[in-house]
Parts: sequence; structure tokens; C-alpha cells
Amino acid sequence: MGNSDSKLNFRKAVIQLTTKTQPVEASEDVFWDQFWTDVNLTAQDMFALVPAAEIRAVREESPSNLATLCYKAVERLVLNADSGCVCERDRQTVLSCIRLLTRILPYIFEDPDWRGFFWSTVPKVGKTDESDDECTRPLAESLLTAISDLLFCPDFTVESHGRTSADGPSDIQSIDSCEFIWEAGVGFAQSPPLNHTHDSSRAELLKLLLTCFSEEMYQSPSDTHTPNPWVSFFCSRENRHALPLFTSLLNVVCAYDPVGYGIPYNHLMFSDQRGMLAELALQTLIVSLEQELVDHSNTSPNPSTNTDTCSTTRGENLFVNYLSRIHREEDFHFILRGISRLLNNPLLQTYLPHSCKKIQFHQELLVLFWKLCDLNKVPPYHFIFYLFSYLTIIILILQFLSRVGLVHICVFILLLLSGERNFGVRLNKPYSVRVPMDISVFAGTHADLLIVVFHKIITSGHQRLQPLYDCLLTIIVNVSPYLKSLSMVAANKLLHLLEVFSSPWFLFCSPVNHHLVFFLLEVFNNIIQYQFDGNFNLVYGIIRKRNLFHQLANLPTDVSSIQKALQRKRRSNSTHNAVFMETNNPFQTGTLNASLKAMPRIDKLTETSQVSEDGTTLSLQQSDSTHSQSDHSSETRVRDTEPTSGEDEEVQHHLMTLTFNLQYFVLSWKSKLPLQTIMRLLQVLVPQVEKICIDKGLTDESEILKFLQHGTLVGLLPVPHPILIRKYQANEGTALWFRTYMWGIIYLRNEDPPVWYDTDVKLFEIQRI
Repeated sequence: MGNSDSKLNFRKAVIQLTTKTQPVEASEDVFWDQFWTDVNLTAQDMFALVPAAEIRAVREESPSNLATLCYKAVERLVLNADSGCVCERDRQTVLSCIRLLTRILPYIFEDPDWRGFFWSTVPKVGKTDESDDECTRPLAESLLTAISDLLFCPDFTVESHGRTSADGPSDIQSIDSCEFIWEAGVGFAQSPPLNHTHDSSRAELLKLLLTCFSEEMYQSPSDTHTPNPWVSFFCSRENRHALPLFTSLLNVVCAYDPVGYGIPYNHLMFSDQRGMLAELALQTLIVSLEQELVDHSNTSPNPSTNTDTCSTTRGENLFVNYLSRIHREEDFHFILRGISRLLNNPLLQTYLPHSCKKIQFHQELLVLFWKLCDLNKVPPYHFIFYLFSYLTIIILILQFLSRVGLVHICVFILLLLSGERNFGVRLNKPYSVRVPMDISVFAGTHADLLIVVFHKIITSGHQRLQPLYDCLLTIIVNVSPYLKSLSMVAANKLLHLLEVFSSPWFLFCSPVNHHLVFFLLEVFNNIIQYQFDGNFNLVYGIIRKRNLFHQLANLPTDVSSIQKALQRKRRSNSTHNAVFMETNNPFQTGTLNASLKAMPRIDKLTETSQVSEDGTTLSLQQSDSTHSQSDHSSETRVRDTEPTSGEDEEVQHHLMTLTFNLQYFVLSWKSKLPLQTIMRLLQVLVPQVEKICIDKGLTDESEILKFLQHGTLVGLLPVPHPILIRKYQANEGTALWFRTYMWGIIYLRNEDPPVWYDTDVKLFEIQRI
């Protein structure tokens, strides 16, 4: 009954606010207190009782009332943060203010006219000295400071450590929050007792914090990107809780175990507040790490801020700084063990259906893993260095590639890792842990697993995944000089890809398809030149499929042959149809679908490095003729369909002109095909193999493999070419892709309550499916 009265009174207050045409003064506390004092509503209740249409109506018709509501709610949060929430009534008031602001903020962000509202200066709220009565600060800074303080408020979000509530008000500002880190792990050894009430309060605060950060969702991706001012302040030295917050968020995520004691169906019998907290902590963490080290000293969210009195020094992003400086082996072990446990959770198979709780935030985990690889690079013991002795997580990433369809983010991770020599070396470790994957059965190494999974993606993927083909092959190229012994299965997969990509109709139907052939030939050359001794399976496959290489060397370039190949495409398409089958969209959730930003081309994603004899790398200019920009400048589109008898002479003439242009384009790259090493290998070995087969009457390939295993081409092959590694390089294109991907995930995952649902998001498109 009491709860019904609370809902009714709150709804009356909302109606009063929406119907008032005259501004309500901030001093009228009786009116404003209706929204948070003695209000006991859940977040779901708050979203139901404050409709979107009414928020927009107040924003348009009574903007001063909406501004005052936000200011008063922030003021109440600051006052309670200063006092330490000493009683239950204060804590409930704080929760009501949090839920109200979480509901309102997205509708403020979606209106460009309100974009600077929270960064406008207002009188300081909370405890102030007489000397700074005139000092002002942006409302956003007051809000973020209050949230940070409340996240370490004794008896509200952390244990009080024996302090009495009477001591709270005098100690809250001087509290050492490093003593109140939420979970043991990196930089903190003590594991606090689990408190579901504290976890619930933390989750509410983190959801408000994410909502503050989400102003970025309401800016078009075409706009010039400027650092998110909310994140910049939260992760700056102005936030005295930055270190314990970073540590708490990271440790809560990596220590979370959704299985618990392993009792079947326990997640259906008990609520899991720690799971909700871990998800929100992970989302907050990856958003806070979204900006790398950026100097804000010459940038202010509000140019009108009085820099002489209360200016803030915006320096580096401390969260990025802390992540980059993790170096202890036990910390890396804790992080990798936690991420591996959580990534493995959605892939677990149990005898009892749905008996084990499955997490849903694996995409956010992959983003965190990416940031660890990309940002933690302080030598000599950086994250990637330690990762290479922990290949379990690489297997999990390949599982997600083959089963779940999270192709883009996993390919980005593997592309980054493949730029390191040790990654290719470690892939030679035998693959003995059999995990469920929908791929061919084989016995071999982790490198074989990687090739087999990539082959499955390419031959069963959607046409929209075609831009990833060169990324996948680049990864194989990067590791190929270090692969000591490919299995027969992996060797045949590579040769099958060459067979598909070297067919004339495929080479002629797009001006960039020949790049895939160049990548595969580079893989074969690297293995032959640097790892010939152990790769007799691949050499045997090359000998068996030697016609592929002869056909490439003799690829017809006359106009009539090109026309015939293009006309045969429709008839041949059925034999290659597997290349363009549907795959799961990684963003598909419920009835919404957040579209991905177009992925940059491989030449924009990487920079070429040459590996010297001592293993060091030297960056090179982008002068690789096989993938130069000059190739792209000659791009021309040719129709896939055969002209019908009803087409007029003008269309026929146009097709003929395009065909002539394509002829010159094909001639420009055909002469650069790196076939010399393979042709020399065939020239030497084919006669020897044929002679052995005739002399000994061999029909068993095992004898031929033995001969190749003990053979040598020393002194017979061309001078080994330098090893070229295409390392991932960050750029604005990939930064935009990750930004849209990350916020798209967060948008779709926050459904209860639906924080951003039906607001005018501009960073990505929302499609109803």
C-alpha cells in the first residue's frame, strides 16, 4: 500500500512539472523534494512513471524547470556524498536521484541545444569555505565527483571498517578509498565480504555514470571527434578516487565466477547482484579506456570557465595509464585467468539444459582484451609477452570466430597479435585440447587450428564479410615465416582458398580480388623459403595442385577471355556459392540491431615492417607494389551479368570499354605475381617425384611424403626474400569502428531499464528486425 502511495505521489509531482508554464524557483525545496524525498521507487518504476514524451515536452516548453530539476538532483547527490549518507532515508534519496538522472540525461543529450548544459558553470554545492563562495564549477564535474565519492561511501557501497555512522560526516572527505577497493586482485590482496546491497547500490551508480558517458552516442560519426569531456574529467587527476575505481572495476570483472559452487540451476533460485555489477563495471571500464593519452591542457569543455579561479588541469587519462603499467606476473595471471573463465562460460556445454548460468557480456570482454593488448606495452614484461605462454585464450577467440560469429572484433585482436614474432612461434605448439568447434577433425598445431577456422569463415561467410578476407589472410601471412610443420588438412585448406580466389571470374569481377592471391602466394613463399624442412605436407599439396600455379602464370588477359570468364560467372557461381552464405550478425539482439561502421581496408589498418636476422623489426614505407595505392586508383567496376539480346549498342559499347580498361588493369598486376619461388620448387621436385613413382611403382602418398620430408632445396631456390610483417596501426578509422561497436553493445545490453531506448542516437543506426 505504501509503495502504491509513493508511486501516486511521484506521478502527481511529474504531472505538476509537465503542466507548469512558469519557472519554478530553485529555492522552492518543497516542490523539488517531491522527486526524491520519501520516494521508494525501483528504476523500472521510475522509467514507467516518467514517460519520454513528457521529458521532451518539459525540455521544449519549460526548459528552465528541467534545468532546475537536474541541478537540484545533482545538488542533493553532492550534499549526501559530503555527509556520508548516514541514515537509510539519505540512501534512499540518493538512489531516487540516481534513477531520475539516469532517466532524464539521454533526452538532454539528444538535443544539440542542451549539449553544453552540464558543462555550464553553477555555484558550488556542498561544503564550501568562505574564501571560495564565489567559485563556480561545471555541473558535470560536481555530478562526477559525487558519484565517485558515493562509490566509496561506508555502509552504502562499501563496508564501514568499524566506523560508527556518527563519525561518517567528519571523515567522508578524508577517507582513503584505496582501503575500500571492492575486490581482491590487481594491487589489492584483501577480499571484502560479499554484500548484495552494496553491489546493488554500486550497480545503480555505475549505470548513471555510463549514462553520463553516453553523450558520445548523440554525436554523428561524421562529426570531428573530440575527447569525451565526461570521461576526461572522470579519469583525470581531479578524481581522487581514480586509482581505487580503476582497480575495483578491473578486479570485480576478473574475479567474477558465474558458475559459483557449480550447483545446477542455482542462478534460477538466487539473484546474482555480483553478475549485474560485473557487467556494468566492465562496460564502464572499456568506455573509460576509450580515450588514449590525450593532452587536454588547451581544451576546456566550456570556454567561458573562469580559468583564474577554479580551472582544472586536464592531463593524461589515468585509467589508460594504470592499465599500461600493469607488469607483475601474478597480476597478468589473475587477469588472463578471469577473462578466460568468462569467455569460456558462453561456450560451456552441459548435460542438463540451461543448468549453468551463461553470461551475455562476452563482447565487452573481447573489447577489454583488445585494450589490454593494445595499451599494455611497457617493456620488458608487457601483456602480449605474457599472453603467448597462455594460448588457451587464443583457442577461445577462435571458438568465438567459428561458433558465435563475433568475427570483426576477434579478427582485430588476432591481427594485432600476429604482428609479434613470438605469436607465430608459439602457434607451433601442438593443439591437444579438444574443444567443440564446427570444423574438420585434424591432428596438428595451433597454427593448423587457426588456418582451419579462417578457411571456415571465408568459405561459409556472408558477402558483407568480404572486407575481412584480406585481414584474415594478412594474419596468416604474418605468422607464416615461423610455421614449422603444417598438417595435411591445413595445407589443403590454404590450397583450396587459392583455387577459389584464383579462378578467372573471381579475379576479374572486382579490381581488388587479386590481392587475396598475392597474400596466399606470399604465405607459400614464406614457408618454402624459411620453413621448408618441416612442411612436406604443404610441398606435397603444391605439387598435387601445380596446375593452379601454371594457370595463374598463364592467366589469359585478352579481351575475349575476360568476357567469357565474366559471362561464365553466373553459371559458375553455384560452385562457389559457399563463399557468400549468411552468418550471424554480432550485434543481433532481441528486436533491435545496431549497424556496424564500415571497416577500413587492410592498407589503412597496418604498416609494413621488415624483420631482420636478429628478430628486430624496422618500419617501412608503404611501397609494397602488390598492395599499393596505385592498384586502387585503377579500380573499375564490370557488370557481372551477361548482356541480353535486347541491350542496345550503347550498352554493348560501354561494356566493351570497361572490359578493355580491365584488361590493362589485369596486365598491371599479373606481371608482379610472386611465382618464381614456387615455379622453381615445381621445376626441381616434380620430375623427381614422378621418377620415384615410376621406378618404384608407388601409389601410396606416404612414400612420397617420406621422400619430401628428407629432401632439400638448399642452393636451388632464389635468394630468400626479406620477411615482411604488416603490423596493426591505430588510426581514426579503426578508432571510430571500435567506438560505434562498443556503444552499440552497451546500447543493446542495457534493456532493464532501457536507458537509451527510443532516443535519437546518432553514432550508429538502430534497425528493428
